[in-house]
Amino acid sequence: MQQIADGIPQHFSDEEIPILDFGPYLRGEDGALENLAAALRHAQENVGFYFIINHMVSTSLIDRTHANLKRFFDLPIDEKNSLENYVPPLSTIYVSSTVNNNTEPDLNEMLRIVRERPADHPAVEAGFPYHGPNSWPDDALLPRWKSEMLEYYDAMETLGAKMLPVYARALDLPADYFNGLFDDPVWTTRNQHYIPGKANKNQFGIAPHRDHGFITLLPVTKTPGLEILTQKGRWMPANWLEGAIIVNTGEFLNRWTNGRFMATPHRVLPVNRDRYSLAFFYNPSWDTIADPLPTCVSPDHPPQFKPVRFLDYRVWYINQNYLTENDKAKLEPLSPENSPYHLDPA
Repeated sequence: MQQIADGIPQHFSDEEIPILDFGPYLRGEDGALENLAAALRHAQENVGFYFIINHMVSTSLIDRTHANLKRFFDLPIDEKNSLENYVPPLSTIYVSSTVNNNTEPDLNEMLRIVRERPADHPAVEAGFPYHGPNSWPDDALLPRWKSEMLEYYDAMETLGAKMLPVYARALDLPADYFNGLFDDPVWTTRNQHYIPGKANKNQFGIAPHRDHGFITLLPVTKTPGLEILTQKGRWMPANWLEGAIIVNTGEFLNRWTNGRFMATPHRVLPVNRDRYSLAFFYNPSWDTIADPLPTCVSPDHPPQFKPVRFLDYRVWYINQNYLTENDKAKLEPLSPENSPYHLDPA
């Protein structure tokens, strides 16, 4: 692994996952933002993944949250099935992957938690997806579980917001460029338990895919399994790095940057012991439109993508992965103009 917090290394390899030290930037040291932005730019244009260290999310909080995942997944199956946001084992196949012909269900179970809003929030009243409310396990079954999980999600949302100026400067934009576009972030999560056992041919913990959103933040665990696909076509393991969070670009940011920041394929191999993961998908507000950024367009590199609103893209991504080919053929073209999601002016 190569640490590139102070800029681009002399001997950079796209066959390694870079390590970015956020400590100097988060402490407000002079020049730290520009140095970190240069390192992030290089990582995102060449690998699409990077580790962050000194991110100010406490190790004890992450460890407790992983332990809370085990508490939940150890519940009887009837208790888990009573939650509408629980996805039982062998229920998911990424059918539209361009990386692999995925034919087998994934070897994991999952609880989806999204950012909750008050009942009178306009998007909640309008019934928009991914705006809450969530189904939570009974506090009598799992005391403090909800409050402790929310503490972790709040910490990750705070970290995501602090990363926005780094992304802006990495794209040669003003440091505050993204701030107003994340006032009501549509973050979602995949809280997963990878189940050990025999795997069929072409079966994975999670099959090869690209993420959908802006960025994904995932605390690293000691149990291996995550691999990313390098530009040379090699599956490279994301090895354990103490206290690190691994970050990758989603397809929405890839579109927004006109293909400049890589949405890298990745997968999770079958495991021989229990593995728990806390994937946090940090995304902009629902009505944010990804029109290729001005610093990512030139006469030699014209726009590759049409504008798209985030919530439309999120729903489209799910449909592309889980609907049958016949049902997908009935979908409207992806554009803000034919979006089903609208709020009446206040």
